[in-house]
Amino acid sequence: MRTCPLAPLLLIAVMPLTVSSAMLCGVQTACTVKDGNYRIELPQDGDIRGVFVYFHGFKSSARLQMQQRSLVEMTLAHHMAYVAVDGIDGSWSFAHGPNQGRDEKAFITNVFDDLRQRYGFTPDRTVIGGFSIGASMAWYTACQQGEKTAAMVTFSGVFWNPLPKPEDCVADLPPMAHFHGTADQTFPLAGRAIGTEFHQGDALKSLAILRERAKCDMKAAKKVTLDSIECDDVPDCIRGDSIMCIHNGGHEARSDMLDAGLTAMGFPK
Repeated sequence: MRTCPLAPLLLIAVMPLTVSSAMLCGVQTACTVKDGNYRIELPQDGDIRGVFVYFHGFKSSARLQMQQRSLVEMTLAHHMAYVAVDGIDGSWSFAHGPNQGRDEKAFITNVFDDLRQRYGFTPDRTVIGGFSIGASMAWYTACQQGEKTAAMVTFSGVFWNPLPKPEDCVADLPPMAHFHGTADQTFPLAGRAIGTEFHQGDALKSLAILRERAKCDMKAAKKVTLDSIECDDVPDCIRGDSIMCIHNGGHEARSDMLDAGLTAMGFPK
């Protein structure tokens, strides 16, 4: 049984939400908002303490993401709804990325608003996450509207070059846990060129931007263990800890990592 080494982070209220039984969308039927849609699955026992809003990887979709049952079921085990947000043509639009065509900030705002109006998920109960280019989308979302989220748990993707400056991000950045593999060749820790025009960003440089903006106390950095991975934890940021977990795996998002990340962010089983 895993215990959380970050007890000070466990500040999230555990009172379950009350969700209307009038469900107009879900796993099989997309929830439509302006400029796009998402799919959602709720814990069946009604003990719903938050929502994990997940941005899928390249060439995936909300429908396909809901089939990644290990991630979905781990989220539900943490008393959280699982939301798969739908990209455009299997990708996301953000500054300096290879795909443009939708105002993602406005679209994601619409998703947050709909989750609050339809299901009652307020910012203090909303965790964002993602994999690969979807993790990049989560990082840009935290940078642009982190005040609308309680935390972030991401895998194998960060900012793209040229990296944003710390002042480009909101100061109200959420606490975060990021997992990245040393053997990742799709989105390496140091990033890589995509064609001749685009370049994935360096994970450690990207992390430094968020830590600087969040005024994390780098002198207080310590080691913690999440899912048997020794991670660098910088506490005393504006809203909580900033955790980087570098493992020896490749390009992946595993349910055991998600388990450890959600627990560290204050959403235990």
